[in-house]
Amino acid sequence: MKIISVFNNKGGVGKSTLTYHLGNSLAELGHKVLMVDLDPQCNLTICAMMEETLHQIWEEEDSFIDDYERALVQNPEIVNTPRSIHFILKPAEDGISEPQNIPPPYSIGGNIDLLPGRLSLHKYENKIAERWSGVYQGDNLSIRTVTNIRSICQRYAEIHNYEYVLIDTSPSLGILNKVIMSTVDGFFIPAQPDMFSLYGIRNIGNALQLWQREFTSIYSLLSDDRRSKFPSHFVQFLGFTIYNAKKYTRDNEPFNEYNLAQAHYQYVTQIPDTIINFIQESNRTRVPDELISRPIGGSAIIHSHNTFPAMAQALKCPMWRVPEVYAGLESTNLDYLLFLMQNGFEYNRGNNGRLREIGENYRIFTKDLITRINTL
Repeated sequence: MKIISVFNNKGGVGKSTLTYHLGNSLAELGHKVLMVDLDPQCNLTICAMMEETLHQIWEEEDSFIDDYERALVQNPEIVNTPRSIHFILKPAEDGISEPQNIPPPYSIGGNIDLLPGRLSLHKYENKIAERWSGVYQGDNLSIRTVTNIRSICQRYAEIHNYEYVLIDTSPSLGILNKVIMSTVDGFFIPAQPDMFSLYGIRNIGNALQLWQREFTSIYSLLSDDRRSKFPSHFVQFLGFTIYNAKKYTRDNEPFNEYNLAQAHYQYVTQIPDTIINFIQESNRTRVPDELISRPIGGSAIIHSHNTFPAMAQALKCPMWRVPEVYAGLESTNLDYLLFLMQNGFEYNRGNNGRLREIGENYRIFTKDLITRINTL
């Protein structure tokens, strides 16, 4: 099992949309996948499940977020149904024993599950900050708090036989992401072709250097038993992909290998050098520089999908399954379909071919990413 994070220091790059579609593509290729929403904005969760279902999960958990131990005595059966990631992290946050049984994940499909996000996740981040100094001293609760996300991923993988755990993150360089990024196996960056993404890559590289120094210092102070709770290697960079880029459309612009508008292409050509200069070699020892310099999957998924992601989110399915799910609603849930249309949802069957093409392109992207993950 490999734990992979999707990370960028810039928001609005389509990170959650990409994570959701990657997870579905992996699942359709026959791999068992768990997605974990560790972005407090919960965009990945909203891609995957109805808001009414999420609201019910949160409402049932409210008393547990306030006082987990007391609420568990009153309602021990709550662990028998899917719960948010903050609920699952809560015993470590409160410094109490883990329950014998962990909640089942929320099932999205045959091979893909989700641990939904929760807006209250900042409370766990605050505990990491409070206990950070204790990690240097080998304090058990501090180490448990810092390694708990990785431990949870491993525990779920052991029970459900996941091959990949995908973690969606916020764009922050705060302590929660420091812990996530320093305890996963690999990560990749979705980037828009603009100045902000170039600076985002620089910021990530600089942050990784600082974080790796901190964790190397921690490891030197810990016993072998406590060190074993952390990954054996610091996180490795798997590469980048361009996302939501503008396609080349005008005959009077020079053609380029990614079929991008020239204004976007000039930024794309700067990304490889930015990576080599700012993401240190120790974080990219597993994937050759020649591969690192090319977008994952080449040009497969780099162009904007226009309104298709919004359609997919409304139907709670990946883009390439929109025709199938829409047809199902026409025959089984016309009321919901009418509700969507009253709220601006539009569907044109003329797009079916384009949607199927998106599915093929995601498979190209996914297979390339798998080859890079296999180097870890």
